Amino acid sequence: MDLKAIDTLLAGCGLTLLGAFHPTHDDGVPGLENSAPETTSLVLVGNAGPAMWRAFNKHRRRESDPDPLDDWSRETIRTRAATLSKEFNLPVTALFPFDGPPYLPFQKWAQRTGNVHRSPLGPVVHHQYGLWHAYRGALLIPAKLALPPLTVMSSPCDTCADKPCLAACPVHAFDGTAYNVPACVEHLASGAGEDCFRLGCLARAACPVGTRYAYDEDQARFHLGKFFAAHR
Repeated sequence: MDLKAIDTLLAGCGLTLLGAFHPTHDDGVPGLENSAPETTSLVLVGNAGPAMWRAFNKHRRRESDPDPLDDWSRETIRTRAATLSKEFNLPVTALFPFDGPPYLPFQKWAQRTGNVHRSPLGPVVHHQYGLWHAYRGALLIPAKLALPPLTVMSSPCDTCADKPCLAACPVHAFDGTAYNVPACVEHLASGAGEDCFRLGCLARAACPVGTRYAYDEDQARFHLGKFFAAHR
């Protein structure tokens, strides 16, 4: 088993491999309590751009499902885990960021890959995909896969002098250290946040990194709508 085979398998359903590392007992990965350190591999699975959304829409279930994307992610990633388990005779386990509480530390795991950095908005920014990526799950593989040397790239935010993400929000909900959720939600509820819904957050859309991976409008509305419904 190698990363290329996993990425090819994921690409068939619009998902992508967003990094991998050999976890230790300090990483909070379930099931490692009785394992020797760094004898397993954790592969992060998610979306980058709109490919996953288009695949999801082809198999979307009834609108009454409260969390249709989470349901699809569970089914899709578990199916791929089962495929890998059968093909390589290894018990591959699927893990998810939305199962909880307690929730698994996916943001911490993402930073272990060396591919992302904390952004002024809070979410991690990817050196290639910018803010247009998300973690839908992970594959825990009881084998030490060959991984490329860890190369920690500098954050694209360090060389972004203007920080347009901090100036784009109409209600200045971001100040570089904190996110004023009530101000954001109030703006969305006022009816003045149509562009926020259309673009999936004006601050996020202002980031100059990875703009070609920006979400389609219906995907942007879906995610921001979920956030709004959870906080209103």
